[in-house]
Amino acid sequence: MKCPHCGSEEDKVVDSRAVRDGRAVRRRRECLTCEERFTTYEAVETQPVLVVKRSGERMAYHREKVILGVTKACEKRPVSLEQIEIIVDRVERNLARAGRREVPSESIGMYVLEQLRDVDEVAYVRFASVYRSFQNINEFFALLNDLRGEDGDK
Repeated sequence: MKCPHCGSEEDKVVDSRAVRDGRAVRRRRECLTCEERFTTYEAVETQPVLVVKRSGERMAYHREKVILGVTKACEKRPVSLEQIEIIVDRVERNLARAGRREVPSESIGMYVLEQLRDVDEVAYVRFASVYRSFQNINEFFALLNDLRGEDGDK
């Protein structure tokens, strides 16, 4: 492992711990040349997943895009970056369990919604407004009524 500070390949591991629900290992390393510390992650390599967009276009799944979408929904909300990482970890676990090589983007959005509902209701509504593509205000109100536990007829 090359040191990002000086480029040396000599380092020692000073701490290791499981992250992402045990699916990865975080290692703190110290360069033996410049003594700077840096972090690396080790994870099991998984089969690539293609996301099928509404248009039919297929794109590689990128964790960063899901994190960005959830982060935008959680803007100015009391949701930590650690909670966002946990949400995305759970989404990826659901994707792995499904075992499909191609996943509709709507499925990923629904996995995110399942997780957000329990974390922050405002972030849930923000995210739902994008992924459910409401056609009118009544669909939006139906979501809010469902969130409140009402039947939507009130």
